[in-house]
Amino acid sequence: MSIQLVIILIYFAVTVGVGMYAKKKSTSSNSFHGIGLGILMCVAAGTGEWLGGTSTTGVSEYGYLFGLSGAWYTIANGIGVIVLAIFFAKLYRSLETVTIPGIIEKYIGKNARVVSSILLTFVMIAVGTAQIIAAGTLGVTVLRLDYTTSVIIFGAGFILYTLAGGMLAVGYTNMLHLVTMYGGILLALVLVGGDIGGLTALRSSLPAAPYFQMSGIGLPRVSSWIIASVLGACTAQAGIQPILAAKDVNVAKKAAVITAFIVAPFGLFTALLGMAAKVKYPALANAKLALPTLMMDLNPIAGGIVLASIMAAILSTVSPIILACGTMITKDIYQRIMRPNATDRQVLFVSRLTTGAAGIICTFLALLMYGSTRILDMIYFAYTIRGSLFVVLLFGIYGKVTSQKGSVWAMILTTFVGFFWVLYKSQFGFYPIHPMITETYASVAAAFVSMIIFNFVFPKTKEISG
Repeated sequence: MSIQLVIILIYFAVTVGVGMYAKKKSTSSNSFHGIGLGILMCVAAGTGEWLGGTSTTGVSEYGYLFGLSGAWYTIANGIGVIVLAIFFAKLYRSLETVTIPGIIEKYIGKNARVVSSILLTFVMIAVGTAQIIAAGTLGVTVLRLDYTTSVIIFGAGFILYTLAGGMLAVGYTNMLHLVTMYGGILLALVLVGGDIGGLTALRSSLPAAPYFQMSGIGLPRVSSWIIASVLGACTAQAGIQPILAAKDVNVAKKAAVITAFIVAPFGLFTALLGMAAKVKYPALANAKLALPTLMMDLNPIAGGIVLASIMAAILSTVSPIILACGTMITKDIYQRIMRPNATDRQVLFVSRLTTGAAGIICTFLALLMYGSTRILDMIYFAYTIRGSLFVVLLFGIYGKVTSQKGSVWAMILTTFVGFFWVLYKSQFGFYPIHPMITETYASVAAAFVSMIIFNFVFPKTKEISG
């Protein structure tokens, strides 16, 4: 058994142990979903939504191919969280709900809450599946485990500790993950930088364009990331749930700002590692393996620590994702529609049941979709839903004539537009209408237009709430 494998398994076992410890304090449905969180817990739980497998192996891939501009992925996420902190954290907190669909109900109506909850649950399932695939792939490429075995082991661990401690488990384990992620990546930069001769050698070994230009990855992609991140940050259940669970508005706003400044620079470090991999392995067959290949070439102990940081990034995202699924299903469907008078014990039971079910579904889909490019299509489609729902919510907040029926039909139509855009791209290799009109632009435009049309066709009546 390799030293790297031992280190990662020990880290994984410690993570599960910390999550199980949180079970002692998670004795009510409120504590499971998160109530009265301080700044540290809010930041730890919130960063998991934004610093996942994509911010490590994904951004290092972009760094290998395009250079520093690959860091726009996390910078865009940071911008999105800043917008959330400045413009919406106080408003969301004042509505006394722990879900985004709950916020939508406040402005649009109960039916809109149910539809948006279903759509956002799909978003969370897609993202969670992608992260578990990333964990399984890491097990195959680095740890030499069988993919099925790797997914089952990691998937069971994710479910176990999240199910045990809920939001407290997410907060406690993500504190550990955050330290490990930053510590591991900075350690890798020091070791790899020394190996290749530092930043000066990196500059002399790679062309200035595109590697040292922040526009190297292409302005359409950068702008699409920023738009998707701003819209998504304001409707991302996993990222917003800790804000809604903060003990007061000041804690919520401060936690969001701190989260943004933790998330934004992380991609610069992983992009630099991708660039270093380009210098060391200029003919690497698969750019996705840039970071793992670098780590396997380090001292085994150091490499194991850095690989653990990659695992930490994946773990930090999966846990809040499946918790978000369970929270929405429980709060927006079970407690709001099916059993309004459910006891706290019943709500806690259903919360654990639905959270576990979400984890099992993500794990099962990860087993089915290994090696399939369809997972990327599913994620792109999921993100279009999140952004378009924010457009609907904006109409609800600021549009005095917004109707529930019109909003529900707009959600449905926008979902079909996003699905068509992604399906068309997957079949023909390019977007309909124009290459620069990505699924993000198409879905946001569809949301705006359909909200205007459907709110005219279905004018507002005394329909909110119920």
